[in-house]
Amino acid sequence: MSYTAKDIRNIALLGHGGDGKTILAENMLFLTKGTDRMGKIADGNTVSDFDAEETKRQYSISTSVLPVEWNKCKLNILDNPGTFDFAGEIAQSLRVADIGVICLTAKSGIEVGTEKGWTALKKADLPAAFYVSKLDEEHANFFKTYDALREKFGVSVVPFVFPIVEGDKTVGIVDVLAKTAKKTDGSKMDIPADAQEKIDEYMALLNEQVAETDEELMEKVLMEEPLTADELKKGLHDAIAQRSLTPVFCGSALAGYGTTELMDGAVKYFPNPLSGKAMPTADEGELVLNENGDPMVFIFKTLSDQFGKNSFFKVISGTVKSDMTLNNARTGDAEKLGNMFFPKGKNNTKTDTIACGDIGVFTKLSSVKTGDTLGLPGKTTALAPIAFDTPCYAMAIHAKVKGQEDKIAAGLTRLNEEDNSFSIENNAETKEMILAGVGDIHLGVICSKLLGRFKVEAELTPAKIAYRETIKKTVEQQGRHKKQSGGHGQFGDVYIRFSHQDETEDMIFADETVGGCVPKNFIPSVEKGLRNVIKKGVLAGFPMVNLKATLYFGSSHPVDSSDMAFQTAAGIAYKEGIPKAAPTLLEPIGELKVYIPDSYMGDIIGDLNKRRGRVMGMNPTGDGLQIVEAEVPIGEMSSYAIDLRSMTQGRGSYTMSFVRYEEVPKENQAKIIEAAKKDAEEE
Repeated sequence: MSYTAKDIRNIALLGHGGDGKTILAENMLFLTKGTDRMGKIADGNTVSDFDAEETKRQYSISTSVLPVEWNKCKLNILDNPGTFDFAGEIAQSLRVADIGVICLTAKSGIEVGTEKGWTALKKADLPAAFYVSKLDEEHANFFKTYDALREKFGVSVVPFVFPIVEGDKTVGIVDVLAKTAKKTDGSKMDIPADAQEKIDEYMALLNEQVAETDEELMEKVLMEEPLTADELKKGLHDAIAQRSLTPVFCGSALAGYGTTELMDGAVKYFPNPLSGKAMPTADEGELVLNENGDPMVFIFKTLSDQFGKNSFFKVISGTVKSDMTLNNARTGDAEKLGNMFFPKGKNNTKTDTIACGDIGVFTKLSSVKTGDTLGLPGKTTALAPIAFDTPCYAMAIHAKVKGQEDKIAAGLTRLNEEDNSFSIENNAETKEMILAGVGDIHLGVICSKLLGRFKVEAELTPAKIAYRETIKKTVEQQGRHKKQSGGHGQFGDVYIRFSHQDETEDMIFADETVGGCVPKNFIPSVEKGLRNVIKKGVLAGFPMVNLKATLYFGSSHPVDSSDMAFQTAAGIAYKEGIPKAAPTLLEPIGELKVYIPDSYMGDIIGDLNKRRGRVMGMNPTGDGLQIVEAEVPIGEMSSYAIDLRSMTQGRGSYTMSFVRYEEVPKENQAKIIEAAKKDAEEE
């Protein structure tokens, strides 16, 4: 069945890992006959978690798109990972969703993933709803969870559905707006007196939030006049779209109750793509979806497998047909669409037409990337690319079997097409390939995919730090190279003054010789010899920086002097003179910004002090967070992404950028020198 934009709902499922997102999606599919059996995560047979890594690890890694057909509407369920390392998947799905449903359990209540889901939706300016899951578990308490939600997130939070509880057991579900109740087996039941009181209480709260959307409705509510059914329905729809109402649903997907009430609510009250939020354009404008416009799509996700590349898209204007040729706004290339599908986990359904607001997948558009906009030539508005957080957890990645480095690089490049939240860089200085991602789980999954898909085993080790060496004193040193071995000999003799300079990191070479003591044609040889040797310092073999080398005297031989002899003499002067010039190590310093709730301030500052960090200031962000600004040695920060998560239960985040080099404290230098020498011996 084909659907138009007004009958489509694009819904992102968010929340903490283990809070029931995947099973809720599975139950929706099962109840609507989208599957013929309920899959289980433990059995590795859910429609959503079909990747081999997801089956093995038993949690979601990638966003799945699951179409659910209910009451003549299509609900595109975007089932997102709850593990924080895969936040890039959420960033992608929120660009095409029109609302987010945050799952949390009636037992555990608000967790970090609940807060992160709320923050992500607020940042994206998308409406939110809550689904309180696992009502069938022991010690589940919906009303305690609801009170906590309202206290944490404000008066916009109001139940559309609540449970009937006898003792400690949920025996039924009440639909507040329909004023009906059902037993957990789906049969009708009478509404108990205390539940009727709650209906009246929640209806009053709903009326208050609806009144916020319209002055006439506000007047009716103030005059205690009842709202008509149409006024209430439109008011609820508008209030949700404007984020002034956050509905709360509940149930147990595993036991199979509460799910139909959520789907009913989605059909009746959630925004469709035309009434949802406009999409941001590359020129910082906005694009409202238009079903009568020229065909245009936005690529929000890419999956690569052994058969090629799947490009997931949302139609943002017009209708897209498989025989069309569209232009890529980024490259200008024409793309013949060819095969086009509706995604459903790993199973795609072929189609020739996809309407505005719907989600589909192209196969084999090899040059198309995540974030691309495709449309007709001259009639395409490029949408803003998806913004991913800067990857902060960096490790060196090596092939376990020597000679397979190229296979590692090729595999990472392919994986990067589908996961833009990690980066790859070849560090010329440390001669390492650096893989940077969100955290240790993220990098571990990437390595597992390299093995599973590309048959190459990778190892992760802490990335080497690019230290430098410099000198603090001025010394004068002769460098004399004389060798006689039959025939022409070798002779070069130089006197060089080595000193520190702050003008540039690169060496400054000066010639102060007079009277031709060093022939002019050999002076460039002296400089060349020095530039060759300063690549390795005398302490630990790190590059020598901020050095001034002044050639002020020397001598030559009319027959035995040569370019190579003077290069060698310069190297001798360097190796003998620099150790006398108070050589010292320099380390890279990063500018750090840590975003944390107030309550973690003491722990964070104490930890930064242990890392030799200098706290430069603290500034509130205005949304309950503090920014701690500090300067800290980058060498002390290799595990910070994991440590910060541990210290803040996942609530903290940070950014760091290189600012300058500073001298390493004397007491820390010996350890660095020893490690560098050990590395040199192993090479």
